[in-house]
Amino acid sequence: MTVAAGNPGWLPDRHPTADFFVCDILGALPKDDLASMEHPMFSLSTRPDRRILAYDHNGVSVTVTPSVRGLATIHDKDIVIYCISQLMAALNAGRAVGRVVQMRAHDLLVATNRETSGDGYKRLKDAFERLAGTRVTTNYATGGQEVTQGFGLIEGWEIVRKSRGGRMVSVSVTLSEWLYRAVLAKSVLTLSRDYFRLRKPLERRIYELARKHCGRQDSWRISVTVLHKKSGSASPRRVFRAMLREMIAANPLPDYDLTEEPGDILRVSLRAGVIETPPPPIVTAAALDQARALMPGADVHALAAEWRGVWARTGAQRLRSPDRAFLGWVKKRAGTG
Repeated sequence: MTVAAGNPGWLPDRHPTADFFVCDILGALPKDDLASMEHPMFSLSTRPDRRILAYDHNGVSVTVTPSVRGLATIHDKDIVIYCISQLMAALNAGRAVGRVVQMRAHDLLVATNRETSGDGYKRLKDAFERLAGTRVTTNYATGGQEVTQGFGLIEGWEIVRKSRGGRMVSVSVTLSEWLYRAVLAKSVLTLSRDYFRLRKPLERRIYELARKHCGRQDSWRISVTVLHKKSGSASPRRVFRAMLREMIAANPLPDYDLTEEPGDILRVSLRAGVIETPPPPIVTAAALDQARALMPGADVHALAAEWRGVWARTGAQRLRSPDRAFLGWVKKRAGTG
């Protein structure tokens, strides 16, 4: 997905030379679950928010209850996006996955454009605690199952290893069964990598809604009244409208332009020149077996992941036969091609 080179209102690119998601699959793209893109489950406040959020729209109800530390914020959601992205990358690589996601804390911070200072690690720990403490009750179906249930945004987390100075090195996050079903059903969408550079919570929320509803269409229209409801904003409607107008003037969203239309309507338009990256090519089990024969002793899943990284960095061309392209690359690596 191509995006603008930058926006003066964005956060700085804190890790411009880092490989994205280096901890697992090279070339992985950030993924977000459809449910929390469609319905408000995260606070847009930058201060501790201890309200109970209640939302009901078109038969879907969502109630979000905070812990004593407050509701999980839209910036805390970076962790959930990272976990979903890692699981989807592993699924696309043919690797086994589970609800527990192991990660290096540093990689998570780099991938989500966060500071890797001591404060960065402390804020990460605070985010884990808000995510685990916030409870959601909803009837939204994931993986084809519509069951009213309550769950944490993450079920739990733990620091697996600390440095000598006490800083977390590796952590594990256990996703809720509800969110894990969404991943297995591939009820996710790819986000722009510049999502993590959006500074304001409302910018991130409006981008999510734009990506979910506009997608690759030319445009999408929504009334400010309905958008106010779907955003989860706690601001009065007149203040919300004023913030939208500021956003229209600043034009901060990757891939999308915003315009105000008569009748209190916001129009979201796909920016000219935006091209969607095709989904990562899938290598079949038969091709992996052939790769094992070509490179005995090699980790063929790691080879497939490396090849996808090369594919992504060299233009992400649509492939008629991913297996043939992968095996040709393996032969070159083995010196037999």
